[in-house]
Amino acid sequence: MAKSIILRLSFSLLMLGITQLPVLAQGPGNGGPRPGAVTDVPVDGGASLLLAGGLALGLRRLRRR
Repeated sequence: MAKSIILRLSFSLLMLGITQLPVLAQGPGNGGPRPGAVTDVPVDGGASLLLAGGLALGLRRLRRR
């Protein structure tokens, strides 16, 4: 039992270490977009669809009770 826990913990720590290596290799950022650059993104349509879907799912689960 203890050997299994130690093995799982070791594997988890190894995977955590491997996934953190690319993060350390990132260079400095560019400081963001230049003044006057177009950065507008239409999120209203997607947000309203997600809200409607969540509402429908919530109502469905409430009706099943």
